[in-house]
Amino acid sequence: MYRVFEALDELVAIVEEARGIPPTRSCIVPRGDVLELLDDVRDALPGELDDAQDVLDHRDKIVSDARSAAEITVSSANDQAHETIGSARDEADRILADAKAHADRMVAEASAHADHLVNTAQADADRIVADGNAEFEAVTGQARVESERMIEAGKASYDRSVAEGEAERDRLVEQTEVVRAAHAESARLIDGANEEADRMRDECDHYVDSRLAEFEETLNANLRTVRGGRHQLRSGAGAPDYATDYRR
Repeated sequence: MYRVFEALDELVAIVEEARGIPPTRSCIVPRGDVLELLDDVRDALPGELDDAQDVLDHRDKIVSDARSAAEITVSSANDQAHETIGSARDEADRILADAKAHADRMVAEASAHADHLVNTAQADADRIVADGNAEFEAVTGQARVESERMIEAGKASYDRSVAEGEAERDRLVEQTEVVRAAHAESARLIDGANEEADRMRDECDHYVDSRLAEFEETLNANLRTVRGGRHQLRSGAGAPDYATDYRR
């Protein structure tokens, strides 16, 4: 093929260098050189055409082989893809089953832990309420005993004052000139005894009220502790710390 292009280039050069024939566009070329170059082209073309045909035939074979190889590769790839998809699907099903089993196990453990926390909190709350009730009974009983003692002491003081007043009145009654003074003193003593009894009763009521107020504060603190524990359980923060002493 190189000789064909070379001969054509020489023909072009001869035509370009040929002398023109005025006033036409024709020119005078050397016949022998042109014919010789044409013979070279004629001789070179069959061989070059055969080579080109061989290239074309070889190209068709390469394309056919490539197409066959591609079909085989595609078929193998499809088979491999189907096998891979099947394996992936089986692996995904296994992973999903494992995940579901793990999730079920975690849910069961969480439920058991929550039940344990609720039971513990309920037990602590019951214990706190029982202790509060016991302390209430103790404080109330102590206050009642103290109140009764103070009332009895007031009554005894009142009775003693009344008895002393009456004795003094009887003594003074015997003396006419001091009867009025005896009545006045007797009334004073009786009023003083009544005031003392009232004062002691007020002190007893104040003592009982203060002890009941302290117990009320203790119960409120215990209720706040129980509410805080229930709030933490509902919010998932875990069991509250009941180690704090609720007693004053």
